[in-house]
Amino acid sequence: MKRYIEEAIKKDLGKKIILLSGPRQSGKTTLSKMLDPDFDYLDFDYAEHRLIINEKSWDRKKSLLILDEIHKKKNWKSFLKGIYDVEGLRPPIIVTGSARLDTIKKTGDSLAGRYFHFRLHPFDIKELRNTLEPEKALEKLKKFGGFPEPFFEESDSFYKRWQRTHTDIILRQDLIDLEPVRSINQIETLIELLKNRVGSPISYASLAQDIECSPKSIKSWLQILENLYVIFPVRPYHKNIARAILKEPKYYFYDTGLINNSNGAQIENITACALLKELHFLEDVYGARTSINFIKNKQGKEIDFFIQVEDKKFLIEVKSSDDSLSPSFNIFEKYFPQAKRIQLVDEINKEKTYPDKTEIRKLDLWLAGLDMYKLVLE
Repeated sequence: MKRYIEEAIKKDLGKKIILLSGPRQSGKTTLSKMLDPDFDYLDFDYAEHRLIINEKSWDRKKSLLILDEIHKKKNWKSFLKGIYDVEGLRPPIIVTGSARLDTIKKTGDSLAGRYFHFRLHPFDIKELRNTLEPEKALEKLKKFGGFPEPFFEESDSFYKRWQRTHTDIILRQDLIDLEPVRSINQIETLIELLKNRVGSPISYASLAQDIECSPKSIKSWLQILENLYVIFPVRPYHKNIARAILKEPKYYFYDTGLINNSNGAQIENITACALLKELHFLEDVYGARTSINFIKNKQGKEIDFFIQVEDKKFLIEVKSSDDSLSPSFNIFEKYFPQAKRIQLVDEINKEKTYPDKTEIRKLDLWLAGLDMYKLVLE
């Protein structure tokens, strides 16, 4: 299946080193091998491949060099810089990894100006729209998540076994490679607690009390899980909003099948994943400035998602079945008078547009046609 960022990556191959990151088993290696059939593939996790990488003895007659998990090599960024500066991109190089390679942006690293970074997300309704009807795609995302292998297998037992193995690899291999963490069991407990708190701001103190550790440890572990693409935060927006005091973020899972405690939490997690995927695409392909937040004031009134793309703003509410307009739109309208207001409803009889252009849309259909770039131009 052709992936949504394939053509964009092909355009940049040979211009810069391509960094391709994303959750483990989201399809990074498969996508990389689809870019050009004449490739040399080296995985730093394998001893034989490590030797070839360290010797720099890969086949330079190939049309593409794929380096997988090379971020586990000491001084990997300087290693790539040396190759780029001495040999150029002959052949073109794509570097894949299941940890956040974009952290190099924060370190003033010498790779600056030598790479383009792309983030590959699991399937969402939009990417599946040419394969499945939106309603069917939504049901499968709820049941099996959007990772390719369990999604196409369509088996409850397979997904449960795949998920257990997936988590074990992340915690007992990737995590240990990146962080000196000894409290794996506590991190597993943290993941279980977060599953039941999707859609709600989390309290570091409350989580620390439940796991019997310090709030500082909770913050550190959450950052690790974020770096390993297990979860991602949606933080509160507070600038220019009176009495907005909440600082704790909400957390969502890349694996949407993990959330099974309520339909409301499921569709909010699926929507969060779709929105973040769209924003990352705009950033990685077009260089757009984007952000995703939620809004909540002191009185507890809330907007699920506040999206910004360049100077355009969007207020998005997600509901299971309530097609009456959320009163939160009116509460926050004075702070964002130009923002486009959209309420997404899973089970709805009729879509609506109000005189002030506020829209109520069927969630699966709207996500299938999601195009933030087009909305920005409207």
